[in-house]
Amino acid sequence: MKPPPAGWPRISTGIFYEDAPAAIDFLVRAFDFKVRLRVDGEDGRIEHSELELDGGLVMVGSVGPRNPTKRSPQQLGGFVTQAMCIVVDDVDAHCEKARAAGAVISKEPSTQDYGPGYWVDRSYECVDPEGHTWWFMQRLSTS
Repeated sequence: MKPPPAGWPRISTGIFYEDAPAAIDFLVRAFDFKVRLRVDGEDGRIEHSELELDGGLVMVGSVGPRNPTKRSPQQLGGFVTQAMCIVVDDVDAHCEKARAAGAVISKEPSTQDYGPGYWVDRSYECVDPEGHTWWFMQRLSTS
């Protein structure tokens, strides 16, 4: 298998928003993403963007006529078709920063011990302004 292009992880995801410019601002402010590339289109649309976080990549785009099959959860009555899990260094501090930026914390930070042979982690779940679910975790130990 050939390696991915330079600077690209082997797996990345794309998510779509009705107000993609505001979503990008939120993701940077709440979750510490860095904008690597942002292509603004007509009428305030985001044609393409690449947001990085510790080697991971999320592409954010606008819903609309150019993306006829893409929807934001708020367009689907709150239904979510994917939830991203991201590993961070300090899940409690991350949660407080996300909360202060306006994320709705749907599951407060808690610790899970998955038993011998697995691991212990601390995680929380939150929802962004358009209804996308985000899961952040911190690995505490491995067995």
